[in-house]
Amino acid sequence: MSRKARVTRTTGETSVDVHVDLDPADKTVEIATGVGFFDHMLHQLGKHGGFGLKVKVKGDLHIDAHHTMEDTAIALGQAFAEALGDKAGAVRFADASVPLDEVLARAVVDLSGRPYMVHEEPVDIAPMINTDYPTSMTRHILESFAYHAKICLHVTVLRASNPGQKPDAHHVIEAQFKALARALKAATRIDGDEIPSTKGVL
Repeated sequence: MSRKARVTRTTGETSVDVHVDLDPADKTVEIATGVGFFDHMLHQLGKHGGFGLKVKVKGDLHIDAHHTMEDTAIALGQAFAEALGDKAGAVRFADASVPLDEVLARAVVDLSGRPYMVHEEPVDIAPMINTDYPTSMTRHILESFAYHAKICLHVTVLRASNPGQKPDAHHVIEAQFKALARALKAATRIDGDEIPSTKGVL
């Protein structure tokens, strides 16, 4: 069974091409969205998830990076949903906690077929990383991905900083993407051949 997918999404704002392979012999990760920090986060997703992941995007960055990141997250979620197929044999539920220096983040995944998202992170992180990544986009990226992947996703920043210090936005967001990657890796692992639901369908 091949668990891979390619999704292209073209609008008046962006052109997105996403390849996902959940069981790659070649774990190549190639990301080019034009948004440097977002590229870095998608690299974390592919690398720590053990996925083959290729993302190429041309977006209206002369306006801002919102459409580029939103449409990429939508296409990425669609590709994951397609690659998962009927989810026969998948573990389905998984969680992962990831530290990044002073930060601790946790992601919990259910390949439920019912989109849902819970997201908790500190409100006092810096509003921007570099000049093109508004930190408020993290929630929107994760929501868009979860909705289109048709998964239930909880992402929580359990610890954001040392006492008396402000959170480092880079660490806070990167820990979330790494935790998501590890949880997805575990949830998508094949462990049998049955659909993991009493309903018989996910």
